[in-house]
Amino acid sequence: MNSDSKRPSATSPLSAAEAQAIEHKSLGAASALHLADPEPGLGTVEVDGLEALTQGVLEEIGEDPEREGLVQTPKRVAKAMRFLTSGYGADIQDIVNGAIFDAEDYSEMVLVKDVEFYSLCEHHMLPFFGRASVAYLPGEKIIGLSKIPRLVDVYARRLQVQERLTMQISRVLEDILEPRGVAVSLTGFHLCMAMRGVEKQASKTTSTAFTGEFQRNPELRREFISLIKSRESDPV
Repeated sequence: MNSDSKRPSATSPLSAAEAQAIEHKSLGAASALHLADPEPGLGTVEVDGLEALTQGVLEEIGEDPEREGLVQTPKRVAKAMRFLTSGYGADIQDIVNGAIFDAEDYSEMVLVKDVEFYSLCEHHMLPFFGRASVAYLPGEKIIGLSKIPRLVDVYARRLQVQERLTMQISRVLEDILEPRGVAVSLTGFHLCMAMRGVEKQASKTTSTAFTGEFQRNPELRREFISLIKSRESDPV
């Protein structure tokens, strides 16, 4: 039997439900921004783009966005994504907020270690997280210690790869302080490796960046690594 006999002909009328389903599928998830017409006289209704896209994702994976557990999910996801990517809108000068001081002849290493960071892998938008250790050799200026974790967060709260994140933390300290050298080490656990792909749950990734005297002087690098090594065996 010819299977085409079961298909509606070009002139067969479609039911309202069939027509709506075809329209929704052809427009895609982003159409959720425009499907609902505003009530007469109310003008354009502002719709959160991230909420609409999240609802579209739920539909595409076969979920029902209207069921009790998911009704508020698009709103929660939109809020979480804006927080997790808030580094894009951060202003470095506002973060530092004038907390640059005279070094008063202090010339030894300043180290802030085991700074927790949380970021999103730009390839799969899955989390990676771990600890950062940041050191610098002062030139004429030092920075308020709480600013170093804040600077780590600025760059972690973006879509990232760990290598770039390491370099960005190093470069921002170079730009702000003009120190004699900077050393940065990150150890991270990547869910894109643990949950999918190779599925290696115990693997960690370490990346480093050295500038100035840290780059030129192996003894300084060894001192830095020795100071941060005591926590390497701890869980991320």
